[in-house]
Amino acid sequence: MDLSWILGHAKTSFHHAKDLISLPLKTGRKESLLKICESVTPPCRLNPLLFNGHLQTFMTVVKNQDIPIYYKRKVFQADDPAYTGSFAVDFVVQRYDETDETLPPRTTHYYDEEAENLGSLDSKPMLVTLHGLSGGSHEIYLRHVLEPLVCVEDGWEACVVNSRGCAKSKISSGVLYNARATWDLKQVVAWLGVRFPNRPLFGLGFSLGANIMTNYLGEEGSNCVLRAAVVCSNPWNLEAGSLALQRSWLGSEVYSRTMCTNLKALVDIHAEQLSKNPRVDWERVRKTRYLHEFDREVQGPTWGYPTEGAYYRDASSSDSLLAIRVPFLAIHAEDDPIAVREGIPYQEFQQNPYAVLCTTSMGGHLSWFQSGGERWFAKPATGFLKKLADEVALDDISRSVRPTANGSSIEEGVKVPCFDPMRRKLHVPAQASYL
Repeated sequence: MDLSWILGHAKTSFHHAKDLISLPLKTGRKESLLKICESVTPPCRLNPLLFNGHLQTFMTVVKNQDIPIYYKRKVFQADDPAYTGSFAVDFVVQRYDETDETLPPRTTHYYDEEAENLGSLDSKPMLVTLHGLSGGSHEIYLRHVLEPLVCVEDGWEACVVNSRGCAKSKISSGVLYNARATWDLKQVVAWLGVRFPNRPLFGLGFSLGANIMTNYLGEEGSNCVLRAAVVCSNPWNLEAGSLALQRSWLGSEVYSRTMCTNLKALVDIHAEQLSKNPRVDWERVRKTRYLHEFDREVQGPTWGYPTEGAYYRDASSSDSLLAIRVPFLAIHAEDDPIAVREGIPYQEFQQNPYAVLCTTSMGGHLSWFQSGGERWFAKPATGFLKKLADEVALDDISRSVRPTANGSSIEEGVKVPCFDPMRRKLHVPAQASYL
């Protein structure tokens, strides 16, 4: 019997396609994507007192560790008429002494002239980050990854795309966001490509933000502007996760209720704007107790889904994984009580040569606390990103490698049934629909 868990020693495993891509190095050699992932992943040694996923996850609430990251905020107006409204992006900057009580700690707005003139011709790597459900740029798990990248000499640049209404941002329309809300991220990445044309852009997503990031990468496919991406604690299969939460007391009465409470707090903050959405009965929303009830009353009516199950199936990112065409690392603890193991798309990882899944036997949800208070997941995440930025010839990575169908090759020029992982049900109709 393996008792290494008593010492906090988690088992680390890698799941991937048989024929992974090899990445061209700046030295002229090539290195397997798997070898790169393995080389940047240290042994997973966690706090032995936090010996299961629940204890690790609970620690995210009680652990009080500060990592001083400073931001300047720019407010964007959505350029897609289907998703009108404003959203906030926080850019990492050098330390300053100003304060703004209306924003999270160490966050202030850019002055109008500063925001208008943002841009540079430098070639620093830049990280585009998405937070978890109802979180924001202030989240400590996010800063654990940013700190070793940006707080060093000649470090990276970074920004955090806040979901609408999160991180004390204001909204100007009657909608919040959902697990498929890739439109704001897409606009920001395109804007960065224009304002910082020489910077290689990388993606990072946590929890719900990991699901959105994965969906975005799948939507963009071989045309993706991001050079590579890392996701942590992605829920992947939202319906499987929802049903798992409902099956246990901790799942329903602790995790689901807490997430529902956090989302209802957002609703209360933005009640005036959200009340303009005629599809939603906000009194029914305020009476919800669990996450799936909130999604039933908000996400369903807002986006036209008949049930929360239909929304979960359409917004899940497990199929989007198959369409990714940039180097992609997913980090996941198999004892995660929120992004549950049964939702992990192991078989899909075996079909995409651009993707590697790193699982640990312990770690919880966005946790992986070590004895000194550090979070283990930050090490493989930053190691992967640094390795690609420093050593890989990013412009020479092929994006034309086609996945196989269940391990068998598909003959070119032959018309056969095919699966389109990005053929979603949610769409904007060519003609106006009647409410």
